[in-house]
Amino acid sequence: MSDNNFEPTIIGFTCNWCSYRAADMAGTARMKYAPNVRLIRLMCSGRLDPTFVFKAFANGADAVLISGCHPGDCHYVDQNYKALRRFHLMKRVLSQMGIEPERIKLLWASAAEGAIFASEVSKFVDQVRELGPLNWNKQNGGIAAAEPAKEEVAA
Repeated sequence: MSDNNFEPTIIGFTCNWCSYRAADMAGTARMKYAPNVRLIRLMCSGRLDPTFVFKAFANGADAVLISGCHPGDCHYVDQNYKALRRFHLMKRVLSQMGIEPERIKLLWASAAEGAIFASEVSKFVDQVRELGPLNWNKQNGGIAAAEPAKEEVAA
């Protein structure tokens, strides 16, 4: 199902203290990795609301990357364990919604692991490229089609 011209759009939610710094390190060290990921910095991966992930898919993302501090090294004590629990929950929900669970990835990267971040992002982009475009919004008639019109709610 892969398309040679397909370039996936991936939304990346990164922890301010570790994984965002790893991405920054990869950039300043001029490490090559796929430019398909649009990074959104959060104070902590534990602050990632699952609705952000679902909204990213609903708005056309082909995949989502969640990245944070290594377990046990969280600047907010144990919030990355919370992110891990939510990640597994989101994979199950996405699967039930008809989205391949391989379209969401969790990556632990410390600020000093720019090379690991760059390598994992490139691997993930290749994996999503193999899956092909999601087209979930088109297949399901869009999120708006699933919500009742305002006139219907008022009636």
